[in-house]
Amino acid sequence: MARHADPLALDGARLMSRPMPATNAAIWYAADGYDPAKKGINGRRVAGESFLRGFFAHGDVGEFVSIAHAQSDHAAFADLAHAMGVTQPLRSVRLDTPKALAPVDVVSYPAPLSPTEIWRRAPHGAAAWALCGVTHTTATRNVMQTLFDLRSAPQMRWDAVICTSTAVQSSVRRLMELAEAHLATRFAGAVLPARPLLPVIPLGVDCAAHAPDPALGQALRTRIGAAPGDLVAVSIARLTPDEKFDPLPLFLAMELAASELPADSGSRLHLVLCGQFPEAHWEATYANAAARLMPSCGYHVLDGAVAEDRKATLSGGDVFVFPVDNLQETFGLAPVEAMAAGLPVIVSDWDGMKDTVTADVGFRIPTELPRAGVSSYVSLRYLGGTDSYVQYLSQMSAMTPLDVGAMAHALVTLARDPDLRARMGAAARDRAQKLYDWSVVIPQMQALWGEQAAMLAHARSRGGPGLAPLSPGLIPVGPAVEEMFAAYPTTFAAEDRRLAATAVPGRTAPREVLALRNYGARRRLLEDPARIEAVLAAYAATGPAGATEAEIAGSTHLPAAVVARVSLWLLKYHFLQEVRA
Repeated sequence: MARHADPLALDGARLMSRPMPATNAAIWYAADGYDPAKKGINGRRVAGESFLRGFFAHGDVGEFVSIAHAQSDHAAFADLAHAMGVTQPLRSVRLDTPKALAPVDVVSYPAPLSPTEIWRRAPHGAAAWALCGVTHTTATRNVMQTLFDLRSAPQMRWDAVICTSTAVQSSVRRLMELAEAHLATRFAGAVLPARPLLPVIPLGVDCAAHAPDPALGQALRTRIGAAPGDLVAVSIARLTPDEKFDPLPLFLAMELAASELPADSGSRLHLVLCGQFPEAHWEATYANAAARLMPSCGYHVLDGAVAEDRKATLSGGDVFVFPVDNLQETFGLAPVEAMAAGLPVIVSDWDGMKDTVTADVGFRIPTELPRAGVSSYVSLRYLGGTDSYVQYLSQMSAMTPLDVGAMAHALVTLARDPDLRARMGAAARDRAQKLYDWSVVIPQMQALWGEQAAMLAHARSRGGPGLAPLSPGLIPVGPAVEEMFAAYPTTFAAEDRRLAATAVPGRTAPREVLALRNYGARRRLLEDPARIEAVLAAYAATGPAGATEAEIAGSTHLPAAVVARVSLWLLKYHFLQEVRA
């Protein structure tokens, strides 16, 4: 039976209760994780950008460190830091030189821990640094595979995957339990390493940035024709029934609520959806369904890509609605932003909203999932590639009912009681400020990083198996070419052979061959052309007797590995030839 040591699951409250010094982490930066303006608006990018802004504003650090593939990513990181008024030094570390991270001991990754990053660490030793990932959606096949692969990669107990809600922590644990059960059967008697830390730390918001703007709010109400006594329900979300929420149950609840309000009340219900349609055909689908299912209510769509429209939505609404029925959701950032704006919320009783929305700030609408065995065929079709991710989500949404009657009751209750709306809105603002403002969340993250650094220090002081660096050539998911492809060539390059420059009158120069071959099309050159020319010149200077690679390295003062690579390139294009004894 496979066994593993499972470290105590952390949560934000426990982390903050410890006397842990503030600790830094290098930010693994790629635009796809942090730049919704460039890469497209979605929850994880909005959350990533918000985290960076929060970290720059509230991080208790002496420097901000980025680690990235490309200089353009470092530049984007620095641009945002400068825009935020950061005065601490900025330092960039290339992903292929990770030892330069020191003295920082933790790398913050913008997704669940990537096995690639675990393997990247292996040649430097498992205690070289700690990795800290974060969950966004966990429903994709890629994320499920990633979490399985962690259990076979050299992941260590000082690594962490931040779970943004107790619900997603439960699902991540279950994925790992299933992985461990499989490994126990497959490799009987195997002792599995400890799981990574799985603390619950919520996503944060900048509460001050979501304070309502009365002028924008009134302009919105005027724009949609809402009278002073009307109830304006608002939502900010991607406008797709496949990947956020099916709007039809909300439309049904709106109409049912309108029918329960007294005819002589003079109050009309309005629904404002602020977002973008990722596929153009959804715009007509939403409009047609709204006209058919809630004819008594106003229906309005604002552009979620326009900051002023998003601000107006939260400023002019009376209640925020977010009836998510989708597996891709894990936290629910928009309701927390609405709470920060002082709005009562009506949300589905789903994932992160079980944590964020309490009875004093709004209503959670009961939800259901299919009982065991009913939807297995959907999961298998998705696993096998028959169905796409969106098809998988759509089919599961179709089997995820919300209590429409309860949603209508919540709307009626808030429509009838302005004082209740005010009390809930005030409580929502207070809850957001105390629990979800970045000024509160960032210290929890730094406490986690401090815990990881302390675990690293302890491991380094004790040593032990599993900490030694792994030979770069022996990484099982990407070994050196000579390991994996040993049967391919006639032979391997000998280190001690003598090579001499070929005498070919009028032949092309190395730079011209580089251009003719157009290596630049892939934005990768084997070596700097100047170094190639220097190595060739050194060989030429030795005459017909030639030289060994070691001799050329000595005369050019270039690293031996550089000379070896360049010599192979020069041989390939007949600039060099082997001197036979």
